[in-house]
Amino acid sequence: MRVLVIPDVHLKAWLFDKAEEILEAGRADMAVCLMDIPDDWDMEMQVDRYRETYDRAISFAGKFPDTLWCYGNHDVSYPWGKLESGYSPYAESTVIAKLEELEHSLKDRSQIAILHRVDNVLFSHGGLTEEFAMSIGMSPEDDDIDDVVAAVNDTAPYYLWNNESPLWLRPQYSVAEGFRSDIYKQVVGHTPVDSIQQKNGFISTDVFSTYRDGRQIGESAMIVIDSVTGEFEKVKVCR
Repeated sequence: MRVLVIPDVHLKAWLFDKAEEILEAGRADMAVCLMDIPDDWDMEMQVDRYRETYDRAISFAGKFPDTLWCYGNHDVSYPWGKLESGYSPYAESTVIAKLEELEHSLKDRSQIAILHRVDNVLFSHGGLTEEFAMSIGMSPEDDDIDDVVAAVNDTAPYYLWNNESPLWLRPQYSVAEGFRSDIYKQVVGHTPVDSIQQKNGFISTDVFSTYRDGRQIGESAMIVIDSVTGEFEKVKVCR
């Protein structure tokens, strides 16, 4: 399976336009979105921008119904009542309502979760470590991978709102090893990077985030990853 990864959105509705072009060109079989759909620098009062971006995500989900969605910390901060950088009290009700609309638009509710597995690739916003799996009672050596994924997705918000969880982990800045990295590649966003990179079993893809002045931090590319081999190619994206 060739999987297109849509990295952190942060009110850039046009990322879905580019993903649609890639899928329609036959370069990938399906998509996974690492979300963080709301919030960006100085956008707290631009409620229409929030609404527009969620509406674009919902229309994308309708056109590509096999898409998987990984909650980001900015997405769940609204329904969970957790203040986050860029959190908009003006857009709060809009985000909560539109996130619910996205959830209900999917053909299967399980398509939106903290962690997804497609063959030998794990997808989440921040990344899964063996230490976090053990912290929720799962054995990295003995438990079936689908049981581990299910346990992560059933974990209460209290345990997910911390720096070691798949919502918040930043493996780019640590020596944390990915969960069963000898078997599974992981694709993550959350932490802006200059270029798509691999480290300790994690492939970091958040290359469209910006500095406060609007300059893009990373290269303009998405990845298409082979879900069996873990090999990937970059697809250049020009706005």
